[in-house]
Amino acid sequence: MLEISGLSHAYGKHQALADVTLEVAPREIIAILGANGAGKSTLLKAIAGLIRPRAGAVMRFDGSDIAQLLPHQIVERGIALVPEGRGVFGDLTVAENLQLGAYPARARDGEDARLAHVLALFPRLTERMGQAVRTMSGGEQQMVAIGRALMSRPQLLMLDEPSLGLSPLLSREVFRALKTIRGDGVGILMVEQNARASLDIADRVYLIEQGRNAGDGVASEMKSNADIQRAYLGQSREPATSKSK
Repeated sequence: MLEISGLSHAYGKHQALADVTLEVAPREIIAILGANGAGKSTLLKAIAGLIRPRAGAVMRFDGSDIAQLLPHQIVERGIALVPEGRGVFGDLTVAENLQLGAYPARARDGEDARLAHVLALFPRLTERMGQAVRTMSGGEQQMVAIGRALMSRPQLLMLDEPSLGLSPLLSREVFRALKTIRGDGVGILMVEQNARASLDIADRVYLIEQGRNAGDGVASEMKSNADIQRAYLGQSREPATSKSK
């Protein structure tokens, strides 16, 4: 579905991405792990058309070149981004935010059915359709942001830190929803600071360090990798030993 190779981008003299390679298959959840400043958000922005990759990058979606498309054209191809910070329109209602998600031409048919599906996915939004989004909790706003992206009828949903600032309960609810979305046939590409939760639902993982590929593999196998545990799961190199008294 999505094929990326040779993807590079710089902010002035700072090389944010350098020859990154990545693939996402249909119905696959891909997690991107890396330290702050590693280039993860830049990668999603480049795929979404919000920033331009350097010449020579290969970016193909369903076999078509998307490297030079504008953001709205990429949405029309079937890629939706839920940015870090959610990007919702706070002064608009839940209903209005969701309606804006259905603006692309590809989303016009079946809009009512998709709205019903979003509300089934996030039932608490049903009773808040007339509420201004800025008055809602962070978790509820994230549900609106994901719902709005789904209203565009994406084949690939990209999320940048979907659990950031959420309570553990709401984080679990969001991750359960992502598994359901994958089950509906949508591929997911996710940047997420909660590495453990990412590895629990992902099929495969890419590691990004200083803007470069640093490894990839099956999520279930990487969870048991000692280096991954130390770097991302907060586990020490040696097991703790009790001291004699």
